Amino acid sequence: MQKPADKATAESQRVCPECGSTDLFIDRENGEVVCRKCGLVIDETMLDMGPEWRSYTREEKESRTRVGAPTTLTIHNKGLSTVIGQDGLDGQRRRLTGDAKNRYQRLRIRQTRSYVRGSAERNLMQAMNDLARFSDALSTPPSVREQAAAIYRKALERDLVRGRSVRIMAAASLYIAIRMAGLPRSLSEASRICRVKGKELARCYRLIVRELGINTPRPSALSFLPRIAGEADVPSGAVEAAAKILREADMKRASLGKDPRGLAAAALYIASKMHGWNITQKELADAANTTEVTVRNRYRELCRALKIEISN
Repeated sequence: MQKPADKATAESQRVCPECGSTDLFIDRENGEVVCRKCGLVIDETMLDMGPEWRSYTREEKESRTRVGAPTTLTIHNKGLSTVIGQDGLDGQRRRLTGDAKNRYQRLRIRQTRSYVRGSAERNLMQAMNDLARFSDALSTPPSVREQAAAIYRKALERDLVRGRSVRIMAAASLYIAIRMAGLPRSLSEASRICRVKGKELARCYRLIVRELGINTPRPSALSFLPRIAGEADVPSGAVEAAAKILREADMKRASLGKDPRGLAAAALYIASKMHGWNITQKELADAANTTEVTVRNRYRELCRALKIEISN
């Protein structure tokens, strides 16, 4: 093997200075760059960009990491800002002197004033705070909140938020993300929990979907079954029988254009009646957040479409 070549730029150019080959081998364990064709050691002083410690478990590796939290769309600046603490300690956890405290207080004031630059960032800050509250109230997973933040940012770039309530647009973005994830949440439930008017929420929802070209799947009645059954204390056997009824209704296209909550409640009522479990339409209607009339109408339609006969 030949002596190392004194050409620091060879590695970045990815070309062997001896034979012109681009087939280089990087030996990170020994810190060398070697040409596979002629065997020339192009560099033997590579920098190891990894940590100087060893870790043998995942917990040990995570506890020794130096990086901060990952970037996220749910924060208006994506989590890339630096915050000056107020504990009065320096980097080595020692108390600051009086002059240092005054200096850092002035820096903290300047940092706070520069935290939000312009109306767009101020809008994003308010919207992300609203999204955080709405997500907690609706018990949505972090992935749905991240998707909602991305939708709102696109709406802000397309100037769809101008002249409209930030809270309602944030709630509409979250509801779109919920629909895309297939979670069992209705528009009326989202408007009630987020404390926004249902008509305005529906209007902003349709605006964002139309302007951004988002395809939101139709809510499935099957997704509402576990939730309604849990709130109405329906046996698990009724849930399986109701799921079978809903699948047959989908095959015969008897569920088109119907509220999935009413369909799920009606299927649970039919399954309960077929197996002799005592459950009333009112209990199922309250659990599904709908009316007894809706449950009764869906119950009759499903029995007629699937030719189910239940003796009263």
